Amino acid sequence: MKPLEFIGKLSPVAVEDMRRYGVPASLTIAQAILESGWGESSLTKQANNLFGIKGTGPAGSVTMPTTEYRGQDRYTVNAQFRKYNAWNESVEDHTRLILNGTKDQPARYHGVLGADYKTAATAIWKGGYATDPKYPQKLISIIETYGLQQYDLQGQVKEEDVVKIEELSNQINKLQDQVRQLAENQTAQSQTIAKQETQINQLQTILKSLQTLHNQTTLPSWADPAIQAAIKSGVIQDTQGSYDFYRMMTVLYRLGLLKSIK
Repeated sequence: MKPLEFIGKLSPVAVEDMRRYGVPASLTIAQAILESGWGESSLTKQANNLFGIKGTGPAGSVTMPTTEYRGQDRYTVNAQFRKYNAWNESVEDHTRLILNGTKDQPARYHGVLGADYKTAATAIWKGGYATDPKYPQKLISIIETYGLQQYDLQGQVKEEDVVKIEELSNQINKLQDQVRQLAENQTAQSQTIAKQETQINQLQTILKSLQTLHNQTTLPSWADPAIQAAIKSGVIQDTQGSYDFYRMMTVLYRLGLLKSIK
């Protein structure tokens, strides 16, 4: 596979893993390049294994020869390697290995997390990922040759962005509280209006019945404040009525009922 094609296929997965877990994207891509020979190794073609991780994977395992080192001495042995259904599973497993280490040393690769690419390249080797003494320099050379450090910048969340996110989150929470409060107030107001409308309708019904019981008469001066208050509050439309009607309106006015409706 051509270098640009390989990097283009793997970089989105590596960047997303860096955002979620802190494994430098440049290290993930460089290790995949080095371990898989740009995706052309037999292990990668047969098992989708980009990183040479040994053991049994989601799709089983394959046995392959591998080169190991004792100091500066090279030797070849057969080993069982993990098999995956797709490349993304291989990347996820690589990330888990860095996060969880091994049973005897869970934190053996933690020097990689959040580190710059040079520190990460050395830390992964010191943790025992590879025995090749030139492993860190090989990774650094790949990263710098192909500019893989640019993907570390894509995977980082800047401090000012974190502050902005927190500010926006606080604003959203405040707006949600305001919306809830407005909804509660609207419900209370609706109930109050409905109650007032019911009272007005009841009074109008009573007053209409009083108006029809007696003949109309001239508005007495003592009833004028009550009648004007009733008109203003919307209970009646005009000043016409009987003596008993005016007297009842005056009683309602003095009890403060007409004012409460206003």
